[in-house]
Amino acid sequence: MGQITLQGVQKSFGPVHIIKGADLEIADGSFVVFVGPSGCGKTTLLRLIAGLEDVTGGAILIDGRNVVDVPPAKRGLSMVFQSYALYPHMSVRGNIAFGLKMAGVTRDEINRKVEAAAATLNLTPYLERKPRELSGGQRQRVAIGRAIVREPKAFLFDEPLSNLDAALRVQMRLEVTRLQKQLGTTAIYVTHDQVEAMTMADKIAVLNGGKIEQYGSPLELYEKPANLFVAGFIGSPKMNFVTGELAKQQGATTIGVRPEHLKVERNGQGGWHGTVSVAEHLGSDTFLYVDAGPQGVLTARYIGELDLHPGDKVSLIPEPARIHRFDDSGKSIRA
Repeated sequence: MGQITLQGVQKSFGPVHIIKGADLEIADGSFVVFVGPSGCGKTTLLRLIAGLEDVTGGAILIDGRNVVDVPPAKRGLSMVFQSYALYPHMSVRGNIAFGLKMAGVTRDEINRKVEAAAATLNLTPYLERKPRELSGGQRQRVAIGRAIVREPKAFLFDEPLSNLDAALRVQMRLEVTRLQKQLGTTAIYVTHDQVEAMTMADKIAVLNGGKIEQYGSPLELYEKPANLFVAGFIGSPKMNFVTGELAKQQGATTIGVRPEHLKVERNGQGGWHGTVSVAEHLGSDTFLYVDAGPQGVLTARYIGELDLHPGDKVSLIPEPARIHRFDDSGKSIRA
């Protein structure tokens, strides 16, 4: 079992409050991502769960047991860090087996678990190699294998893919997601990359300034953001925001429209008029950055190729049902 519950968790370093009362329910077997900008507290919250930092207040329950006074080694969790932290003088087999040897597990049991983990991670051909003989992705799989063999209640991932190049990140993202579903073990994954969060998570916790702004499924956060911060953070390219008279006509202080929910018309009559300042032609998508005068620069996404270029006049027409409205405190106004 790997149910993890946070109840009013706080963390302060002297007078500085880092985590300001986190409440969260992480179901057994789920994949939860903590996402947010640098300095928002997501790694600190993960380290509190792991026991690598002491909580200032609140409770952390693992399968119903409060573990705030339980040392990290006794919590039944395995952590995978941003750096691989492999022993360079040991083989892949030795690195994966190290924690089990320290725990006094028998040699036969160690061999069984290492072989099983290596097969799961496609590392069997590399078991006798040293880390220096592996690619970055293979080294990260070794680090994950070291966590797997401990058969933890939950995996804790602290930005494990940030040191990899873009193509390898996509590959490893798929591998980590597939592995978690295969094992059925609870996973908490920290990243600043909202695309990673959207593609991997069952549920996402969006953090900002030490507070959990919203917790829900990727589609819930995309379709029903709780506030301006979540609306602007989730989605790529980010949501367009418009204030002033246009927002007041919607009964809001600010309205938001995602780039993919703006219809683009050349010299159209309705919507918001503007001039294309930058056009990005990617083949699968066309991204337009449009100077819309008092509305500022708006981003529009067109699926496929669109023959528009800087200097072209366009109209951007928002889908009425896809307009998000926010009050003067930044909270979402529900219809």
